Amino acid sequence: MSTILETRGLTHVYGAGTPFERVALDHVDLKIEKGEILGVIGHTGSGKSTLIQHLNGLLKPSAGEVLLDGQSIWNEKGKCARETRFRVGLVFQYPEYQLFEETIAKDIAYGPSNMGLSQGEIDERVRESMRAVGLADEMAEQSPFALSGGQKRRVAIAGVIAMRPDVLVLDEPTAGLDPAGRDEILGLVRRYHEQSGATVLIVSHSMEDIARLADRLLVMDHAKVLFCDTPREVFSHADEIIAAGLDIPMITKVMLELKQRGYEVDTSVFTVEQAMNALRACKAKGGAR
Repeated sequence: MSTILETRGLTHVYGAGTPFERVALDHVDLKIEKGEILGVIGHTGSGKSTLIQHLNGLLKPSAGEVLLDGQSIWNEKGKCARETRFRVGLVFQYPEYQLFEETIAKDIAYGPSNMGLSQGEIDERVRESMRAVGLADEMAEQSPFALSGGQKRRVAIAGVIAMRPDVLVLDEPTAGLDPAGRDEILGLVRRYHEQSGATVLIVSHSMEDIARLADRLLVMDHAKVLFCDTPREVFSHADEIIAAGLDIPMITKVMLELKQRGYEVDTSVFTVEQAMNALRACKAKGGAR
């Protein structure tokens, strides 16, 4: 894999020089690989939302830099390259509250329209992105405000997908949804990644949801990177994750409990299938100490 996005010494300070000064990012070095799914996890105030807003230039670093394909997204005049916003698409938390057009098609077309594309190309992208998020073609002329919460979120995600970004960033895409709604949104993200090959970043509070989807997990804690590695490697540091105020998957907790009771099991697992394999391996070795 090759690096598509990189941060070097990325630092952001809110309210610098005031009594309310707060360091939200503290010299963050990060490489995001082309085509991977990166899960971004951290407690409230850890810096994860501030981080992703730097990736397409919505926030300007207090220090350090952000590079897209090896080039800084900020020029010498302090302006962010316009194409960055199209190449790194950001879907905010509760994006359905940002819908504003009278039809679904017009809402999805807003981003591509700003790219200077022909009407034929815009229409093609609207249809393509609707299908990518599971919205039927015949819904194009419906009002987005008549949809369910989950459908509105699909429209909002489709509006970003329609720009065909190289990197899709989703901030808490399952927030506020019931379990069925969460599974649907995560399923469409997985399908979109498989079909497009785009790099995907997903910010989430849920270790359980994100671990099953991500190639790597970035764990933020107090404005710094705590871990950035495969889910199994990250969960092998369960005690440190818990100390950072984060939860771990239930199946990982079960394995940790078994370990404490004397069973020689792998505590880095995070799926039921992995746990079953670990238990079989434990049994083959003779079980408890």
